[in-house]
Amino acid sequence: MTHINRRHFLKAAGVAAAAGVVAGCAQTNGQTVATGSKGKSVIGLITPKMDIVRVAFIGVGQRGYGHVKRMSHIDGAEIVALCDTHEAVLERSAKFLTDKGLKKPALYSTGELAYKDMLARDDIDIVIISTPWKWHAPMAIDTMESGKHAFVEVPLALTVEEMWQIVDTAERTQKNCMMMENVNYGRDELMVLNMVRQGLFGELLHGEAAYIHELRWQMKELEHKTGSWRTEWHTRRDGNLYPTHGLGPVSQYMNINRGDRFDYLTSMSSPALGRAAYAQREFPKGHQRNQWDYICGDMNTTMIKTVKGRSIVVQHDTTTPRPYSRHNLIQGTNGVFAGFPNRIALEQGGRGSFHDWDGDMDYWYGKYDHPLWVKMGKEAERNGGHGGMDFLMFWRMIYCLRNGEPLDQDVYDGAAWSVISPLSAQSVANRSESVSIPDFTRGHWKTATPLGIVGA
Repeated sequence: MTHINRRHFLKAAGVAAAAGVVAGCAQTNGQTVATGSKGKSVIGLITPKMDIVRVAFIGVGQRGYGHVKRMSHIDGAEIVALCDTHEAVLERSAKFLTDKGLKKPALYSTGELAYKDMLARDDIDIVIISTPWKWHAPMAIDTMESGKHAFVEVPLALTVEEMWQIVDTAERTQKNCMMMENVNYGRDELMVLNMVRQGLFGELLHGEAAYIHELRWQMKELEHKTGSWRTEWHTRRDGNLYPTHGLGPVSQYMNINRGDRFDYLTSMSSPALGRAAYAQREFPKGHQRNQWDYICGDMNTTMIKTVKGRSIVVQHDTTTPRPYSRHNLIQGTNGVFAGFPNRIALEQGGRGSFHDWDGDMDYWYGKYDHPLWVKMGKEAERNGGHGGMDFLMFWRMIYCLRNGEPLDQDVYDGAAWSVISPLSAQSVANRSESVSIPDFTRGHWKTATPLGIVGA
């Protein structure tokens, strides 16, 4: 074994070991399981209706600033407090709100734990968390412990232990903890969900999902913005760093945690070459970016098997030069939908032979556009955020809270979709051997009601 490969192995093995150590849990047939629930299940959790939803934000930099803007357009939402360690972005968000004629929110910026002072307030109902990944779990847990609902950017957490801690806290406090997987609110993903629910593709067999998005340029963000902290993850974990954008929609098509669940996975990575080459080209020889050992394979491919026997392929690549894709493929006994570009092939009910792709989406939009998009799509596109999906996600969150309806995504979804990252690293570190995926629902997936075609 070469020195470089041995260093790579030790780092990956360390990640795998950390993923397998779970406080208050046990190993059964290779699977990490909780030893006992700390409360009752929050599947279908309904909380008292809120006339006005009082909102606070932790993190208002790149992603968080957009969230502030979009939330300000939603009836029934009142922004009462903002927190960020960077005062410039904090003041920018506050100015946007006051320029819009809204009341200036309370501001918190006295260090990394300033958010705890904000959580001590009694005039906050929900907290939007848009911070570096390492803060997601502790902030979500602290938010629920303070009696508030937590809404967390992807991923929900970074380790198996953190996932269980969040699930346990949600069950004990009976508070919502929703990972904000915005892609589930894209027009195409909503349309495909509607098609699946109407049986257009027959019995589902297989899905494919991806996050293929060249982001090497983020390595130049050194002091602030996403690249200042996200780049380092390519030196810490060899696996799928960001599985949920592609996996969330496919999981909803397949009723994961609502009639089926992830059983086990196997994962492998390509060589890790692109980040080091980019650093050598774009930074001085002695720069920190040239001192790091980039271990995360440029392309990771993870295969998931569900309890019902379905298969899912999930890929991650933010390094190689290629067009953007989230892939989004669902295959059933009657045909297939594939995204990027969108196309359909059906044996029964199509407009031609299933041997040929049908790429005319206007026809399919006309027949199967999701009712939520039909009602709110224009407003979503007008208020923006990845083609409107960000706004629609926030609108739906506020709608459910105001009307006493369960959220579309719950803490078990966030944990199941996010845990693919640490478990993929564990598999990669062990010659792609299969790794069992925890049942965060503790068996309640068997009787949980699938997500319906919600209206507006």
